[in-house]
Amino acid sequence: MHIWVDADACPVQVKELLFRTATRREIPLTLVANQSLHVPRSNLIECLVVSSGMNMADRRIVELASPGDLVITADIPLAAAVVDQGASALNPRGELYTEENIGARLAERNLVDTLRGGDLVTGGPAGYGPKEKQHFANQLDRWLTMASRRAASQRGDTEKNRP
Repeated sequence: MHIWVDADACPVQVKELLFRTATRREIPLTLVANQSLHVPRSNLIECLVVSSGMNMADRRIVELASPGDLVITADIPLAAAVVDQGASALNPRGELYTEENIGARLAERNLVDTLRGGDLVTGGPAGYGPKEKQHFANQLDRWLTMASRRAASQRGDTEKNRP
């Protein structure tokens, strides 16, 4: 399991929480960004810098994410791409994107983009505060706990099937 972060627009509070979580749970964490970011010294945490350009970080995350990985992103098309290849996606506000909900979220995003293009919708998301951070932390913990149980179950099944 690996955690990938679409780091350019990720709130600082989320990054800090992820640094602590990666260290505590010993999970590799990679921030993917268009510029170098400060990350703590750790064998588990790194920053991968990609060239600046439209969706370059997103493309690199799609290339690198594997089934069972978690991608932290607010970018719904990126979330859809990684969910399609068997990874999971969690936005910084704590919404987990799944096979069951990603199609509806992508359609909603496309509709809002169309309305915004026609000046029918203005503004952006609400500010990021303690409530959003707590919701993210709770969902992250739930996801990691379930992923650990799945991994332990798979290891158990493998050990049972050995001659």
